Amino acid sequence: MRQALGRSIFDGGLSFPLMVVHREALEHNIALVAAFARDHGMRLAPHVKTHMSPEIAAMQLEAGAWGLTVATPRQAMAALEFGARRIVLANQVVDAAGLDWIAAACERDPGLEIYSFADSVAGVDILAGHKPARPYQVLVEMGHAGGRAGCRSLDDLLALARRVQETPGVELAGVAGYEGALTTAEEVRAYLRVLQEAVEHLRIRNPVLSVGGSQWFDVIGRELVATQATIVLRSGAYVTHDDGYYRERTPYNRMDGELRPALEVWAHVLSTPEPGLAVVGMGKRDAPYDEGLPVPKRGGVTVLKMQDQHTLVHADGLRPGDLLAFGISHPCTAFDKWRVLPVVDREYRIVGSVHTRF
Repeated sequence: MRQALGRSIFDGGLSFPLMVVHREALEHNIALVAAFARDHGMRLAPHVKTHMSPEIAAMQLEAGAWGLTVATPRQAMAALEFGARRIVLANQVVDAAGLDWIAAACERDPGLEIYSFADSVAGVDILAGHKPARPYQVLVEMGHAGGRAGCRSLDDLLALARRVQETPGVELAGVAGYEGALTTAEEVRAYLRVLQEAVEHLRIRNPVLSVGGSQWFDVIGRELVATQATIVLRSGAYVTHDDGYYRERTPYNRMDGELRPALEVWAHVLSTPEPGLAVVGMGKRDAPYDEGLPVPKRGGVTVLKMQDQHTLVHADGLRPGDLLAFGISHPCTAFDKWRVLPVVDREYRIVGSVHTRF
């Protein structure tokens, strides 16, 4: 990719399909959400599972990110290499290799902070069984009915917090939650009130209250402003936004400012076997499809279906060899399909690249 710097993606030097990253949109989104967190008294630990890119992580840290969030110990290893000094591992860790790595990394580097979640006594006992030299830093996780992990009642959460405080090798650092699966602002507010109450009952110094998601951070900013804790926002999808799922759900639909879609896929029309039907050389291996199909940038084109290597579209007037651009829906399953992506300016000249570490 380095030899292509300054050249257009359309000059014949690159093959298609090709996903590109728009530099201006990427930089804008990183700066916008960094400012939002700062202006609302929150810390930002963006979830790098979205991109797993050292270049993008460096941009987020440069913009003032408090740390980086990951989902697995393997991702935590990468986040450390990306330069993070604080890592939020937003899951209950139960595998021995992962726990051994966390313990060893924290023993080697006294300034490194790694927080993981706990939502059960069994999980806490697994942590304690590894007898780390430095206690594992734990955020007890509060869930909600129908949600993913986390305790299902405040009483259960507080009982778990007491168990953590009584257990050698484990240290209570605060509370964590995930509001992204809730469907209304009132549900989110009610859930956040439970998290606030939990923090008030912990009676520990400088607690962390970590929340995540890219759909409700405006509500979080309003509701948690007076909470006596370090509020850590774990949003991840904002970094490149999209033309589908998050375009419809971003908090910036309810407040000033806007996120800009930074990812785009270009692909050739391969065949027009029937009137109104075209086969495009882009498939499930190239673009996400789990939270909505790709979004055509050309009017009159409708995506009908995606296959492994092809996308069927309805359109008139297309010919084999035509190049089409598509926005994507759900960036969290976009980056993992590529190892290197060109970064482009407004004229589609290559100005850099991002690598992924999935």
